[in-house]
Amino acid sequence: MDLVEITPSSHGVQLDIVYATARNVTGKPVYARPAAWLHKDAAEKLARAAELARRLGLELRIFDAFRPTEAQWVFWNHVPDPEFFADPRKGSPHSRGVAVDLTLVRDGEPLDMGTEFDALTPLSHHGAGGIPAAAQANRYTLLGIMSAAGWDFYMNEWWHYQLFQPRRYPLLSDSVLPRSMMR
Repeated sequence: MDLVEITPSSHGVQLDIVYATARNVTGKPVYARPAAWLHKDAAEKLARAAELARRLGLELRIFDAFRPTEAQWVFWNHVPDPEFFADPRKGSPHSRGVAVDLTLVRDGEPLDMGTEFDALTPLSHHGAGGIPAAAQANRYTLLGIMSAAGWDFYMNEWWHYQLFQPRRYPLLSDSVLPRSMMR
């Protein structure tokens, strides 16, 4: 298995796996337990991003990483909107283990990004107008950190970063994990 577990001790990040809670677009937990996994290529870049953030007095807080294909179907059936959720028949970079949803934290508090994570609105787009200048600056700081660490971004979600050419990685189901994330 090419997936690596992401933990605070292994990668120097905070975890807030939102899809293991009811604090997500479905209103109920999608994952049976919180866990963050990434393909080893992505895990290396995440460690680099965490180091770059630390140099600025910041931390990364992970909302989601590897998303089993079974979970992608849950989201697609709830919100079949390709602007925010990949059609599971085509596959999401998350379901390949090469995407991460995250934000920046300073002194234990998340920075204002202008919208909440998973706000399915044009205000969530990179470069969106209508958000405070300070929030836009925070988004640019996150973009700079992630880009410098070798990540690509998804223009419709300020929180989503993925490896370049994600389709070269296979789609993965929950069965590849040593302990299931799904119900």
